[in-house]
Amino acid sequence: MAGIKLKSEDDLKLMRPACVIAGQVLDEITAFIRPGLTTRQVDNFAAEQMKAHGAKSAFLGYRKYPCHTCISVNEEVVHGLANERELRFGDIVSVDVGVTYKGFIGDNARTIAVGGCGVQAQRLMEVTETALYKGIAAAVNGNRVTDISRTIQEYVEGNGFSVVREFVGHGVGRSMHEEPQVPNFVDQKMNDKLRPGMTIAIEPMVNAGRPEVKILKDGWTVVTQDGSLSAHFEHTVLITEGEPEILTICPTLSKLKVA
Repeated sequence: MAGIKLKSEDDLKLMRPACVIAGQVLDEITAFIRPGLTTRQVDNFAAEQMKAHGAKSAFLGYRKYPCHTCISVNEEVVHGLANERELRFGDIVSVDVGVTYKGFIGDNARTIAVGGCGVQAQRLMEVTETALYKGIAAAVNGNRVTDISRTIQEYVEGNGFSVVREFVGHGVGRSMHEEPQVPNFVDQKMNDKLRPGMTIAIEPMVNAGRPEVKILKDGWTVVTQDGSLSAHFEHTVLITEGEPEILTICPTLSKLKVA
């Protein structure tokens, strides 16, 4: 457990609203996306929504990252940069939203069909999202990180897709990346025991083809080596004494008096 920061109830009173805002902004982006928009327009819209909720991007400036969100289209896996690329009907776009609010970070991601998509893309998104929720169900007190990893890997590979090895989930709290690392494949070196108070970002990154990826010349955008489609879903999750709590889902902002 060395290096893992357990969250107190006082911490969670601040972190829950941050996660609610992150989820709300992602919902707003999902409703906003349509064919004809550029990824830069989507990123600018996200920045406006964060500001409206009294939050700011947790990504902008992090390790010199230049955008408010990560927007990855089709064969792009993660860390796609906003630019003048125009979204087209049939694209799938993975949007990763992290916000900072009162010192804590909420982090979530979702892959969205732009107007509609093909059968393979739809199945890829469904399998990836289901893998996320299966992984969350394994995130219970007393289990280990490998229980999450094995659940995701077996489900994804059992459906004929592959999980990315080079990028993994992680702890999150006052910092964007905290311990433990949470891979989507079994790695015994990343096998911390889950305890109440841990907050982790579980985030399957799933390729329609092979698992290998590469980073483009911009130094950020990760793409599949074989050009196959990729999907990405993520929630910030709290380990409790009972069932895991998904922090980036909440019925209303008003109940938490987020302002």
